[in-house]
Amino acid sequence: MAREPEGPSLSADLEFRGLVHQITDPSLPARLDNERFTAYIGFDPTADSLHVGSLLQVLLLRRLQRAGHRPLAVAGGGTGAIGDPGGKTEERMLLSADELAANLAGMRAQLERLIDVDDGAGPSRALLLDNGTWLNHLTVIDFLRDVGKHFSVNQMMNREAVKTRLERPEQGISFTEFSYMLLQAYDYLHLFDEEGCRLQLGASDQWGNITMGIELIRKARRQEVYGLTTPLVLKADGTKFGKTETETVWLDAARTSPYQLFQFFYRTEDSVVGAYLRYFTFLDHDAILDLDADTATHPEQRRAQRALAREVCTLVHGEGEARRAEAAALALYAGKLASLDEETLLAVITETPTSTRARPALDPPGLALVDAVIDAGLAKSKNEARRLVTQGGVYVNDNQERDTETRLDESDLLFDTYLVLRKGRDYHLVRFE
Repeated sequence: MAREPEGPSLSADLEFRGLVHQITDPSLPARLDNERFTAYIGFDPTADSLHVGSLLQVLLLRRLQRAGHRPLAVAGGGTGAIGDPGGKTEERMLLSADELAANLAGMRAQLERLIDVDDGAGPSRALLLDNGTWLNHLTVIDFLRDVGKHFSVNQMMNREAVKTRLERPEQGISFTEFSYMLLQAYDYLHLFDEEGCRLQLGASDQWGNITMGIELIRKARRQEVYGLTTPLVLKADGTKFGKTETETVWLDAARTSPYQLFQFFYRTEDSVVGAYLRYFTFLDHDAILDLDADTATHPEQRRAQRALAREVCTLVHGEGEARRAEAAALALYAGKLASLDEETLLAVITETPTSTRARPALDPPGLALVDAVIDAGLAKSKNEARRLVTQGGVYVNDNQERDTETRLDESDLLFDTYLVLRKGRDYHLVRFE
């Protein structure tokens, strides 16, 4: 990935986008503009896919690469066997070697789509590394002698993640997790020695781990290296971005479809859409400011949300899938579901109620529309169903139905299988088998 044409400097761009939360040295922004860095971010392999909560960090590496720096994406094949205690009230379940290998393979495929690992990128070619390749061969004696001696237990006990756990005597913290911060510090030392890495990046909750790595390099190598953190990304209600109470929004299309990803960002609240445009897109500053103004004056048009969803979906899944996802979203809101292909139709209605009926229900004289509406839960009684139909409030596969005597047969099925009933914005999919 070649250096981008002249525009705002990297430091000015990061500042505009609100991506700088903490830096270890006030000279770092100027250095980023005038020197070439090798920089790394670590990714926790707790699943076989990254999620949108990780996306800001991956795109941060991409921003550095576009500015001519060399990014290292480090998957925690070693540290992932232990788990970072930060933000956790109890110890993580330890992953098996097979689970870690599968997770690392899934993450690697996604990282390769978002940062340039090809030889054509030249000196800025990204590397995807697994810290298990060096940590798994580190002996206990070497670790204690070369790393442990540089940190006091008092210092480690003052870490916020440790203090929080110690305040819960019924939980505590195991020696396994207690050692995590030293292993991550060793990562930075190893990357400094082997790759010339002088900058570690991460979210603000990684500040303590980053500064310990910097301290280790200063003590063990007497060299100055740097750290930068980004703010934690929160939703408008203050909850953690990228997760709901029931599910995570994944970058793997098999876990979260392109349409679902598009919808996740399209539903962004007005109060945070401007920040998300800065965090998760490469739109230029003027374009973002223009969308800010649109949100302030015409929020009902949701131009900023649509641009955000389109840009993120393109980055993660490619332009073709982004176009399909956007078309599906527009079809849903415009009542044109019948225009979609089968795969997209199922993605669109994945969050809608679904029921299954036997195909003979469509045999002559056909399934009464009024009964279908009641069975789908769109009306509670025949009187209510008839009233909805006569008032034009019921749609079958996008077609408004006003005749209470309408009966449905196989000719009404989409893809010879599905019937989509709608009342207002309430959808119900009936699958005939």
